[in-house]
Formats: sequence, structure tokens, C-alpha cells
Amino acid sequence: MSPTHERKETVIAGSEDAGARLDRVLAARIEGLSRTRLKALILGGAVTVGGRTIRDPEHRVNAADELVVAVPAADDPEPQGENIPLTIVYEDGDLIVIDKPKDLVVHPAPGHSSGTLVNALIAHCGDTLSGIGGVKRPGIVHRLDKDTTGLLVVAKNDRAHKKLSIQFADHGREGPLKREYLAFVWGAPGRPRGVIEAPIDRHPHARDKMAVRQNGREAITHWQLLESYPGTDGKPVASLLACRLETGRTHQIRVHLAHAGHPLLGDETYGTGYRTKAVHLGPAAQAALEALGRQALHAYILGFEHPISGEELQFRSELPADLARLRAALLEAHASRESVKSGPEKRKK
Repeated sequence: MSPTHERKETVIAGSEDAGARLDRVLAARIEGLSRTRLKALILGGAVTVGGRTIRDPEHRVNAADELVVAVPAADDPEPQGENIPLTIVYEDGDLIVIDKPKDLVVHPAPGHSSGTLVNALIAHCGDTLSGIGGVKRPGIVHRLDKDTTGLLVVAKNDRAHKKLSIQFADHGREGPLKREYLAFVWGAPGRPRGVIEAPIDRHPHARDKMAVRQNGREAITHWQLLESYPGTDGKPVASLLACRLETGRTHQIRVHLAHAGHPLLGDETYGTGYRTKAVHLGPAAQAALEALGRQALHAYILGFEHPISGEELQFRSELPADLARLRAALLEAHASRESVKSGPEKRKK
């Protein structure tokens, strides 16, 4: 299908529309666009009311409001293979394990119709990918956020896809699945390990975010403190945690750690209120964090049972260069402060 140009649909709200939801008014007045499609366009910032962008489908319309919908050009419904380099950790006839870099979206979505992991996999694997996920998500069993790095497994046939999906649905409660992440967070927990049990659902006001909600879906994250980094004031300014998922909710680690008062370093969605703490980092750590440009989260362990052979496989990924630089800078600042503290004591002896 060849792409068409973006078009705009304009609706003037009538008196009968006053007080009605934005998505309902548009669905009733624009032919050929479903309410679900319009809701996605609203959330994506493609709808204005009186010249102002509205991202809330439940926004209440006033009579005489001018509602404008920018309908994007149609994308090719089937992703095409693209020659995007992949770091392949393991591959056989049934599956492939990738060490995903930052800035790589897993599958096509609004705003990311190309340049995704799926496009790269189609080029690499050809027609061997499992079709269970549909044309937009062939072989995809689980996901990582665009800016989260680390290990991800993809099925290359339907049989492998079904069996891997069962393991991921179980989240390692009874089966061998193991997923662990390294997370650099603000502050430091008061104990060496713990569990965060807090249900997660869509944020009530920002629909592109998740939040801890009383009636949300069950979400459980286990964490362990690995390293703590004192700041310029001597108090723990940051720490490194190992996190293990017992459930797999969208943004789970990011939401849970922010809820616990320890959001990820560099997380512009859930940790913006902690930016001022950067003044307590040393100059090198501040520079490393500024250069990071993403949340400091890395999927470093992935273990599962091979869906065909039954062999238990486990893979480990070292910190990528940007997070390794951040850790080195945090450790260097800590070592420098310890050196300064111990200097006078040595002279007194």
C-alpha cells in the first residue's frame, strides 16, 4: 500500500454535543474512524480543541468548539525488513536472543513504523519468525522499553512462541523463567533487600504513563541492594539495585521504584522530581548522568527453558558503555570522598 498524505478532519461541536466526551463526539461525526482509533489519535497529540492540543479522550466538549483531527498518512500494514545491526547472544532454529541497545523500539507502533527490532529481525530471519504475534509483532514474546537495554528472546516458529509465552505468563513462579535487571536509583533503601507489591494500571490523568492504582493489576518486584554511592553531603545520593520481576506489567520496575521513593536515574517520566539531587553527585557523575539521556535500567540476566529441547538456558549481559561510565563515575566520587576522609586520620596516628 502506498502512503497517502496526512489529512485533517474538522468538526464544529453543536449544542447537543455540550458536555459529551471528546472521543464520542468525534466518533459520531467522522465517518471511517472508529472510537478506538480516535482515542489513540487523541492520546498521541493529534487532536486540538479550539487550537489547543488535548490528550484526554474524556475531555468534555463545549458547544461551538472547533475540533480538529490530524489523521496521519497510512503506514504499510506489514513491516519490511531493514538492515539494522543486531547483537546476537544466542541463536538456533527455534529462537534468537538479542542484547538490545538503547533507542531501539521493539515493534512498530504509532510514531515508530520503521527502524524497530521487528524490522531488523525480519531482515535477519526472513520468513522463519513466528506469526503468532501478527504482522506487527512476529515472534515477540516480551518487550523492553525503547531506552531500556539488555536481553530479549524472540521465537522463530509458532511452536517455540507458544511454549515461551507460557513461561513468560508464569513469570518464573513455578517454571524456570528468570529476568533480572540492574537499576541505578536515587537514594538508597534502608535495608539490603525487599519486595514491592503494588498493583499497576494506567495513570488516571496521563494516559501514556502507568501508576500504582488500588484496583490495578497485580505487580510484584523483588530487589536487592548491590552498591550505595554517598553524595557530596555524605548521605547516600544513589545506589545500584538488582531487580527481579515476578509479574510483567508495563513500566513495572520504573513505577515500583518511583513509588518506593527511589526512581531511576535519568527517568524523565517517573523521576523528574529528583533532578535537583544531581547537585550532590561529583562532577564526573553529573556529566555521565547528563550524557546518559535515558533511564538507567539494564536487563542483565535472562533464563528460560528451551521451548523445544527442554534445556535450561541462562544468559548474562554486561553493563552497556553508558551505564558502565555512570557506575565508574559514581564509584570514583565515592572513593575520592573516602580518601579525603581518611587523610587526616592517617596524619593523627
